Amino acid sequence: MNAVSFSLILTGVLLNAVAQLLLKAGTNAIGHFDFELRNLFPIGWQAISEPHILAGLMCYVVSVAVWILALSRVPVSIAYPMLSIGYVVNALAAYWLLGESLSALRMGGIFVVIVGVFLIARS
Repeated sequence: MNAVSFSLILTGVLLNAVAQLLLKAGTNAIGHFDFELRNLFPIGWQAISEPHILAGLMCYVVSVAVWILALSRVPVSIAYPMLSIGYVVNALAAYWLLGESLSALRMGGIFVVIVGVFLIARS
């Protein structure tokens, strides 16, 4: 895999990670809600008008375009497992930005993911 291909994959992964963090920030701003028919429009309106959620959705749109470019250069059997990098990025960013817990077991899982991504990239 060359540098351009890896950069496209990494950009797509990072855009997905940022999208997830923005969606979480948006849902934090909205607060807890129940999925009920009477909530459909009020919560739907809050969701589509929440800036973090809109920004997260835009990140997803851009990430799809970047991902298509990546898939035009890299076999899907190599590219798709690289999405696992997003687990690492999200866990660390959620710990740092959102104050989520990062236990020893979770850190062990992150290490396993990193080793797996490394092995796939080297194959």
